[in-house]
Amino acid sequence: MSGSNAPQAAHRAWDEFVARHPDGHLLQTSTWGQVKAEFEWNWEIIQAGGGAEGGALILYRRLPLNLVTIAYVPRGPVIDWNNAALVTDMFTRMQAAAKRRRALALWVEPELLDSPQARAQLLSLGFKSVARAIQPPRTIMVDLQPKEDEILARMKQKTRYNIRLALRKGVSVRRGTEKDIGIFHELMQETSDRDAFGVHSAAYYRRVFESFAAQGQVALFFAQVEEKPVAALMAFALGRTGWYFYGASSNRHRNLMTTYVLQWEAMLWAKAHGCARYDLWGIPDVDETELEAAFAERSDGLWGVYRFKRGFGGEVIRYTGLWEKSLSPLYPLAKQLQRIGR
Repeated sequence: MSGSNAPQAAHRAWDEFVARHPDGHLLQTSTWGQVKAEFEWNWEIIQAGGGAEGGALILYRRLPLNLVTIAYVPRGPVIDWNNAALVTDMFTRMQAAAKRRRALALWVEPELLDSPQARAQLLSLGFKSVARAIQPPRTIMVDLQPKEDEILARMKQKTRYNIRLALRKGVSVRRGTEKDIGIFHELMQETSDRDAFGVHSAAYYRRVFESFAAQGQVALFFAQVEEKPVAALMAFALGRTGWYFYGASSNRHRNLMTTYVLQWEAMLWAKAHGCARYDLWGIPDVDETELEAAFAERSDGLWGVYRFKRGFGGEVIRYTGLWEKSLSPLYPLAKQLQRIGR
């Protein structure tokens, strides 16, 4: 199935498979491939087992200096990792596809829980673990299956208090549309300036929102004070999982705990869409002992993000992270030249 050249029916069938699969991920859908195609990526979907048992969305892009074309599988492949023959077939097909596109290396960042067994499996396939990450390897997953009162009861007391405080102080939440993307981007830029992290263009957020809105898989929420937006959140839902990808807040009215009530509304939206869990998407990648110590002692940088997310009572989980396999003897040299050129 070759990117935009494949029939739309094939795209729909693939996306339905991803939604049904227990390890399916939004970043493995054809919709995500179509979004990335407008921002300097190519893509295709490779399937194994006759197309009914597994597959992968592969993204292709030239890195800076145009020295290296990389094949990258975000949160995939979507496959039964316990089926060794199927896994081997899948990786053989992915590598062959990457070589056809003249990629010098294949990167995979699977939705696979970290364990000695998982690492051994990836090593046996010829891959090496990479210290950097593209998607966050460690996250917090909130169970949405209990009733609302029980979900609240599992949160930290301070988090419950902050949700109720925001509502008590007159913070209202409204759903946004594509017409609100400009406001969303302004809030993202304000957050970026304050917290020193990069953001995408307004065109990028608009394309993401419009693409997934067509399937009812995205929601844009605004927290308002006196009918003026002061915080925003973009959440997604596919199959049994909801995700928090993008969030922003103004420097105004931060004492009203607007971001807490936004997350709660996003969780309720995901639950109403049949999601059994909600991925808070990224915390510092350190072991559990350091995380717990930091919860009480630190609030700088990403530790503030961790304190915020940990309060919602979810489970800390870690995936295997980013793995790579060289597909050409030129890859090590090209990597070195890329580092020199930065």
